[in-house]
Amino acid sequence: MTEGIGRVRLRFAPADRDVRVPPGVSVFDAASWHGIAIDSTCGGHGTCKKCKVKVLAGSAPASGLDVRAFTPEQLKAGWRLACLAQADSDLEIEVPPLVTRPKAATVGVGRQVILRPAIQKRHVELAEPTLADQTSDLERLLAAIDDLELRVDLHALRRLPTVLRSSDYDVTAVVVDDVLIDVEPGDTTGRRYGVAYDLGTTTVVATLLDTATGTPVAVRSMLNKQQPYGGDVITRISATMLDPESLGRLQALAHDTLDELTREVCKEGEVDPSEVYEIALAGNATMIHLALGIDPEPLGVAPFVMSARTMPELFASDLGVQAHPRARAVVLPALGAYVGGDIVAGMLASGMDRDKRLRLFVDVGTNCEIVLGDGERILATAAPAGPAFEGAAIRCGMRAAEGAIEVVRIVDGSLELSVIGDVDPVGLCGSGLVDAAAALIEVGLIDRTGRFAPVEAAERIAPTLADRFADVAGERVFVLAWHGAPGDVADAVFLSQRDVRELQFAKAAIATGWSLLLEELGVPPREMQQVLLAGSFGSYLSAASAVRIGLVPELPVLRIVSAGNVAGEGAKMTLLSMRERAGAAALLQEVRYVELSDRADFNDRFVDNLAFPG
Repeated sequence: MTEGIGRVRLRFAPADRDVRVPPGVSVFDAASWHGIAIDSTCGGHGTCKKCKVKVLAGSAPASGLDVRAFTPEQLKAGWRLACLAQADSDLEIEVPPLVTRPKAATVGVGRQVILRPAIQKRHVELAEPTLADQTSDLERLLAAIDDLELRVDLHALRRLPTVLRSSDYDVTAVVVDDVLIDVEPGDTTGRRYGVAYDLGTTTVVATLLDTATGTPVAVRSMLNKQQPYGGDVITRISATMLDPESLGRLQALAHDTLDELTREVCKEGEVDPSEVYEIALAGNATMIHLALGIDPEPLGVAPFVMSARTMPELFASDLGVQAHPRARAVVLPALGAYVGGDIVAGMLASGMDRDKRLRLFVDVGTNCEIVLGDGERILATAAPAGPAFEGAAIRCGMRAAEGAIEVVRIVDGSLELSVIGDVDPVGLCGSGLVDAAAALIEVGLIDRTGRFAPVEAAERIAPTLADRFADVAGERVFVLAWHGAPGDVADAVFLSQRDVRELQFAKAAIATGWSLLLEELGVPPREMQQVLLAGSFGSYLSAASAVRIGLVPELPVLRIVSAGNVAGEGAKMTLLSMRERAGAAALLQEVRYVELSDRADFNDRFVDNLAFPG
């Protein structure tokens, strides 16, 4: 049978790629199957409206959702949502460039640790064997480092005879934990490296560490290559449930992400990847399951069960990372399906088990993890905040990348914006969303219920801002940035009434989570001594705005700290200190998980927290 019969041809620009697919396949799926990334946070289910492409040639009729997502001019120019555009005939498609380096926190709050890495090197000069001394090569080496009781890796044993004789018995033994993994010629004790990763759903951060000194050598971040399968863990779990082959694809994409970052940090640090002897990985349970090729379906359906809280002995190669052939991989343990190793790493880095102050740790995201502790008791939970903070489900929402409005202020009746990259604004990221709502609440243009002020009231309350209210497809919006003449909303960046509702749902879930933990601990919010806002989003969130919308307890802003990438910091600590690695494992016994979905009063409390503080 001739290849291509019964199929249609799609040409993707600017990738300059031709693919052939069965008729009726969506443009989004056709691209994903062939490794062409199209922006999406819902995984191609028609809800996020992010997968915008332009049909350059051929016919793709506009759907009802396209009509709501694009202006008439954009529709005429060929703009469509890729997940709804069916490839019924040959098409030429332009795919806007995907931002692969979103703004991300690469460092965070951490603690000083006693340097005691698992990676050790011992330089030895051995006596050569003779007819009178026929001691085996391995026994000769082990006798020279007799303070360590070692297991021996086959890779090391294979190399041992050749390396000993080629280097005149002047060698360095490479040990990870209690395993001899290699023997190197000469004295290489000054070069022993590890890589720590924060494997986030959206962003992945890698840090190359010199474990001999404990200092970071290089750090890089990039968008998780699994992004075309959805912006949150649920859509990625759903992808594996709908198509059994998706698990293998998602695993490969995770491996590609980790390996590319490894090559980048090694190149920047002028380190050969073969000198990386151990890696440490912090990530939520779903990301870890996908990276290891473990079926994540039980994580996504009640009763939400993990395959394991701690992983067996792993190699870097099990995660697709090309490092030393026998480099070990440490995966931080998880408390549960929705409080994973990234949160355990964050607790480790922030000292939640040792600080005697009453502290609240909040990792703000689609799934918001919340930890409350006073050094003696530690409680943890997860709140389903939804995708608003990631820019999804927001009409003009986007990730924290170039062109995103990240700061909104109203000063003396004038709107002031800060845009990532100092370019013209093209969208609104999570921190900008919170700022915009907080600023409008403060001046009275949004009331406690979340409704925009009526026209007459707006003109009276804030006459210099009232003309920013407009109507888009029957919905009232507040324009943050005009791209054309004032009043032309065709390409404007705005905050819609529905966006405010999405924000209310997200903040209500989080506020319900921490308020219930406070009740479990038996303390009032006023006794809170510190709030740590973790993760990339938490790093750029204004503390004042977080308080103003009720996202965190009402405290002086100096008590609210941007903790940054504490997951990455915790991963680094486990590479640098065996004591801290044991401390991470101990947290599984010290922390009590509180399941919110079991609470009969959760829904009532959630509804109570929808309103903004008065």
